[in-house]
Amino acid sequence: MKTNRALLFISSLLCSASLVKAEIKETIVEYKSGDVVCEGLHVVDTAKTGKLPSVLIIHQWTGLSDNEKMRARMLAELGYNVFAADVYGKGIRPQPPAAGQEAGKYKTDRKLYRERMLAALAVLCQNPQTDSSKVAAIGYCFGGTGVIELARSGALLKGVVSFHGGLDSPTPADGKNIKGMLLVLHGAEDPFVPAKDIAAFEQEMKDAKVDYKLVSYPGAVHAFTQKAAGNDNSKGAAYNEAADKASWDEMKAFFARIFKADG
Repeated sequence: MKTNRALLFISSLLCSASLVKAEIKETIVEYKSGDVVCEGLHVVDTAKTGKLPSVLIIHQWTGLSDNEKMRARMLAELGYNVFAADVYGKGIRPQPPAAGQEAGKYKTDRKLYRERMLAALAVLCQNPQTDSSKVAAIGYCFGGTGVIELARSGALLKGVVSFHGGLDSPTPADGKNIKGMLLVLHGAEDPFVPAKDIAAFEQEMKDAKVDYKLVSYPGAVHAFTQKAAGNDNSKGAAYNEAADKASWDEMKAFFARIFKADG
């Protein structure tokens, strides 16, 4: 009889514990960059308490989209406090070819680009669950270019991860401002990132003595993490499942390294 009561008690405890389930909470956040109103997305697992390692996401060329929201949820499920930025401003979500024109405004005005990203980073850093000593940024395509540019601004980041981003810089001397580590995940067949840009980037990192790693995925072209890009490599941008999964695992290992307990 006592054994049965003990088993019932244990069973009750297990059932109670199962009720405390992870819930991924998404909150739209309006914020300003100068006079421009932006609309980002905060995502966190409500089962997590206290200060958390935190990640800023910079979107691809069509603005904050379902893809970044999906990645934000995936990161939250891993235990991170996440903010998906809005570089373009509230309601500005262009589709090609307008997306190229909108992205071009920032690629040709790196000062403005940095300002928009720094405004989003400030929102994340001010969040009560953010561990300000453990903040990183990731970005895709346009955003992949962006997170490296954010690092070049001198932002206090433990690290950045660029997924199929551009590597060029109009001011390579700014590499000396980089505070954290860099992980660059690149499609080896990406026609939009010429070899000269890769060489110049690596020289910039070496000159600035930055701790960086560049991983090239054979057979992958631009946008290899974006399912909406289709599977036709001849277009220069296409989804690659193997590279997508491998690059995500690479990012997870990178975060484990930069966010380790002893900082």
